Amino acid sequence: MDITQRQITKIAREVNRFTVRTLKSDGIGSSELDLIHTIRKHPGITQAKACAVLGTDKGAVAKQCASLEAKGYIERKENPDDGRSRLLFPTGKAEKLKNSKAHIEASFYEWLTESLSEREKQEFARLLGILYQKCREESKASFPRISAIVEEGVENEE
Repeated sequence: MDITQRQITKIAREVNRFTVRTLKSDGIGSSELDLIHTIRKHPGITQAKACAVLGTDKGAVAKQCASLEAKGYIERKENPDDGRSRLLFPTGKAEKLKNSKAHIEASFYEWLTESLSEREKQEFARLLGILYQKCREESKASFPRISAIVEEGVENEE
């Protein structure tokens, strides 16, 4: 039984909803924000690889790239290894957007925890750090343990 009642997910969803709403004033939608994040994490990525990372079709990514390039968030450069594809790079405007998004999220979390005492905040942050570290380790290993648990649960349902 999930004692968290998926509240971490629910909080993250609300933070994301607020962040996306706030960033819309910059003319950025949530799927464009995901693409900018991917390009920032993988500068020089091709559109095809961005599609694979995002799990999105080529047409949608091509349209988003054209829009983001027109808005000045990304730039496309010739791929020296393949004349048919272009490499995607974030611009300074995309980097500022990262800082803006981080600021919005941090502000939300500060607001959310303001009703906690300083001691409660410290304990919450400590426990959250433990959970985050476990999550990162599992992610870096390509999720072997949790995949087995989920798969076992699917088998038990059948």
